[in-house]
Amino acid sequence: MKRFKFTLLAFMAVMMALSFTACSDDDPTPTPDPGINEGDYHFDLFVTVDKHGGMSSKNTTIVKSTAALTADQGVISVKRAGSELGEYSMESITKGKYYYQIPSTSDRFVKYQIKNNAIQVIAERPFKTNTYKVRSYTHAWIDDNTLVIMSTNGTKDKVLYTKLNAEDLTILAEGELEIPAPTDWTKLTSSGILTYRQSDKKLYYFYYWKEKAGQTVASEQEPRFHVAVINPSTMKVEEDSTSPVDGEMAGSAYGELMQDCVMYDEAGNLYLACFHEEESGIERGMLLRIKAGATTFDASYNGYSNADGKLMTVQYLSNNKALIYARNDNAPISDKAAASGIKKPTAIDAFSHYYAILDLSTGSKTRLSYNGKEVAYSGGRFSQRSVVFNNKAYIGVDTEEDANAVIYIYDLKTGTVEKGAEIDGSFYYDMIRVVEND
Repeated sequence: MKRFKFTLLAFMAVMMALSFTACSDDDPTPTPDPGINEGDYHFDLFVTVDKHGGMSSKNTTIVKSTAALTADQGVISVKRAGSELGEYSMESITKGKYYYQIPSTSDRFVKYQIKNNAIQVIAERPFKTNTYKVRSYTHAWIDDNTLVIMSTNGTKDKVLYTKLNAEDLTILAEGELEIPAPTDWTKLTSSGILTYRQSDKKLYYFYYWKEKAGQTVASEQEPRFHVAVINPSTMKVEEDSTSPVDGEMAGSAYGELMQDCVMYDEAGNLYLACFHEEESGIERGMLLRIKAGATTFDASYNGYSNADGKLMTVQYLSNNKALIYARNDNAPISDKAAASGIKKPTAIDAFSHYYAILDLSTGSKTRLSYNGKEVAYSGGRFSQRSVVFNNKAYIGVDTEEDANAVIYIYDLKTGTVEKGAEIDGSFYYDMIRVVEND
């Protein structure tokens, strides 16, 4: 059986305005518009040939559109029909009908549409002063037409920003973020995490310093990461504080281009997925909170105190509940998985990842179940297999037992779960995005 990573990435701000409730950089309002027409949107399925893609993969990527993910769709097959991405990366920003990204050439900003099985470039803009690399940046939407891109520079000692007009990608402003100088640390994490909170109209940027560029262990980096509060009009840092506990943000190397690390509840509380590496080697997940009206972390709160491993993604559902994608660092390794080269549950493709419903008040979690049975562990660390749309969460899983990737549909109002479509095993399915129809 092939192993799948089926990824559903969250809607961006325009969809939030239309009642999408996935975690985004804007204001993921959890109350859907009862008048939404689901027929105005479709799913773009990103699949790769021969081997799974994403995270610097150079494998051929194909995008195929489908109108629904319900069970009546049966097994969705791509059959090599669709649009090949070519120089474009799966990891990108989605808003309305369009995708925004920095392509593999790392020389410009691009806005494009996938239409009639082809890439149609809508606008592109060469870099001006600040330069960025494919997949290595974070972003936030200040409003429906203003996009902010941020990343560290080539030597990893400065944070750069570029503000773009999303209509034609005109560069509105660019510069360097004025963060406090480091003390015993010299290099910054690649992208950090950026988000815009609508309730106080501020940008929040999460970052930390390290001893050296590249992947590091806990002892080689600043124990507590920073939160910079930024005025989006001037891009001036108004406040800089540190987290109340040792650890780092999830997704710090690539922003939220693949996985949702930030969410908001109805009150405007901001939640951030984090983890702390223990001496035992377990990456203990944490869920930290900045309360509405505050600009620093609530030191008394950890919404994921009973972690059994790393917390990868968080998405707000409703009624103080969230959908999480997490790892069990003590999950068993089957003989079949070991024979394929998987030796430990922390391996990227290990079947050690699971979905659960998290109670944000108590920290208790309930594994996703179907017909009275817990859904089996999924493979794939770099996955965002879920999206919340019109009072339902569509949750894709990739288990060792199933020949195909399977979609489960969770009803936010009733808590019931039904089985949806499957994705044929002829290709490796990596990602789904929900896009407004033309």
